[in-house]
Amino acid sequence: MPRFIRSSVCGLALVLFGLFPLGGPVSGVAQPKLPAIPGAIPKLDLNTAPLEQLQKLPGINEATAKKIIAGRPYKSLGELEKVGLSKPTIDKLAPMVTLGDATTAAPTPEAVGKAPPQKGMVWVNTESGIFFREGDRWYGKTKEGKFMTEADAQKAGYREAKH
Repeated sequence: MPRFIRSSVCGLALVLFGLFPLGGPVSGVAQPKLPAIPGAIPKLDLNTAPLEQLQKLPGINEATAKKIIAGRPYKSLGELEKVGLSKPTIDKLAPMVTLGDATTAAPTPEAVGKAPPQKGMVWVNTESGIFFREGDRWYGKTKEGKFMTEADAQKAGYREAKH
């Protein structure tokens, strides 16, 4: 093989693949970082990850991510079936996620909810037109809503959540 072709091929290999001649690295050229090992990719903790990171997982849209957050903490991946994920989707997510210590997971603002100004009020989801009583899963936790007395909520046309 002619020398100019051989040097061109070697030069191209250096540029494209970050390879160096067998004698070691070329002096004056920074060594490239090695690609990450597939098993070494950091896993996403489902018990603490924010909404934006959950949505980046395959098969997880905004609504599903909100359900995952609302169902925290998780002790096993199988519990994700309760929020509507199928077994194949859970199997696909398994190598990408982890479940941190479920007992020490910090509660998210979505999980804590808002406190009523006075005892006995209902939480009205103004977007859906449904109200929730104290102790209900979504009490004080929906994105759009306000506290009202039950009588005022019914008078305004809101209906009680089905259980």
